[in-house]
Amino acid sequence: MKISFSTLGCPGWTWNEIVSMAKDFGYDGIEVRGIKNELYVPKVKAFLPESIEATKTRLKTLGLGISCLTSACNLSDKTNIDTNIKEGKEYIDLARKLEVPFVRILGDPNPHPGENIDFNFTVESLTILAEYAGNNEVKVLVETNGTYANSETILKLVTTVNNSHVGVLWDIHHPYRFFNEPITKTYETLKDYIKFIHVKDSVLVNNSVKYRMMGYGDVPVKEALLILKDEGYKGYVSLEWVKRWNKDLEEPGVVFSHYINYVKNIIK
Repeated sequence: MKISFSTLGCPGWTWNEIVSMAKDFGYDGIEVRGIKNELYVPKVKAFLPESIEATKTRLKTLGLGISCLTSACNLSDKTNIDTNIKEGKEYIDLARKLEVPFVRILGDPNPHPGENIDFNFTVESLTILAEYAGNNEVKVLVETNGTYANSETILKLVTTVNNSHVGVLWDIHHPYRFFNEPITKTYETLKDYIKFIHVKDSVLVNNSVKYRMMGYGDVPVKEALLILKDEGYKGYVSLEWVKRWNKDLEEPGVVFSHYINYVKNIIK
């Protein structure tokens, strides 16, 4: 099992600071979801065509990988679907150049289940991206987010599309928090398709989600990690500390150090 963190957790850090901290804390990889003020990863300086080889060389030298390119591509957005498909394709192109195996996309953009998600439209959109990803030897991963945090619904989505270049990004938090799914049910339902893991912890305060550092919430993160360990999962477990959207959360230097020690103590 490998450990990474999402750059959502350190919105004030430069790419150089992110890479240095990942190395110093002992991480295996970095999940890229924006750097500083640039959320659109193909526009980040370190990933422009003239910088890609130097970026890859530095990461390799340090023993780090980019675990996933995490896009905002929303395949349920009928009004802006052409823009979203274009974004998905640009992320896939970049992933191929960087030799990153996965691009995250969304069937529902909101953590809470949406009301007007057209399943068939999402299938059509995902099919387009899946075929493009297959031509570039990249997998697109649909996150257990919103409506698709229901494990049966996301299973239906990926099996309907039925393309080997589509997988599931299991956000451990959302099925448990928003659908009251036991961790074992989510895993057993989706285990054949899970390629990447998002980890976060929280509590409910007056029916509102409040994120907490690992072990300070009531999401059964430890149970999920032990299942993954017992099942021989070899991929990444990536901390999605959503500080970019929640400025009052603890600082990344504290949280990233705590997370890697928390995970290592469980999976050792």
